[in-house]
Amino acid sequence: MKVSVIIPAAGSGQRFGEEKQFKLLDGRPLLFHTLIPFLRSDSIDEVIVVVPDVDVQSMHRDLVSISVGKPVKVVAGGKRRQDSVKNGLIASNPDSQLICIHDAARPFVTDSLINKTINACEKFDGSVVAIPVSDTVKYAENEVIVKTLDRENIWLAQTPQTFNKEKLLQALDNAETNPLTGTDESVLMEAMGFSIQLVEGHPNNFKITTKDDWGRAEDFAARQTQGIAL
Repeated sequence: MKVSVIIPAAGSGQRFGEEKQFKLLDGRPLLFHTLIPFLRSDSIDEVIVVVPDVDVQSMHRDLVSISVGKPVKVVAGGKRRQDSVKNGLIASNPDSQLICIHDAARPFVTDSLINKTINACEKFDGSVVAIPVSDTVKYAENEVIVKTLDRENIWLAQTPQTFNKEKLLQALDNAETNPLTGTDESVLMEAMGFSIQLVEGHPNNFKITTKDDWGRAEDFAARQTQGIAL
């Protein structure tokens, strides 16, 4: 099956304090670290990056220079993440059957995780990388504990997330009609009743959200560069 990957990178970085996708990590923009595994993957046929409108031309020029011959596209983002994803989906190759979506701020994704999400789509409508919770989980209202949740059934979602292209488009259209805003695309697929499998991820596949996360990423990237076991 042909697979297009969409990297939504049009966020303003309000929680982080700046557009972190363009901040230098180990000498290169964070976004480029994230893209490399997909550009090198034999399972990915096309890479689509969604960026702010003002960055489309410059990003396309930079991306072509590292594309290693793989088809790449750069499109303008929308107001919400799901709008950006839809813009990317519309721009994707008509022959693509699967859409893989990955956070721009998760630079340490592995080829194994990419492949596991793609393979899961042979039997399911989509798949989501996630890690099981190890801590005790409390549900609270107004900072008062209401109950303790069974952590055996709680998972923390990561990306990549891979979906059947036509069904993802149905879910995005449904979200516009109802309306529905999801924190990830799986939420929109779940609302349609599609079957989504969890694929176990890895703690190193973390998302850079805070300055502390950035420090962790700098250390991780430096250890990778030095060839130190992680």
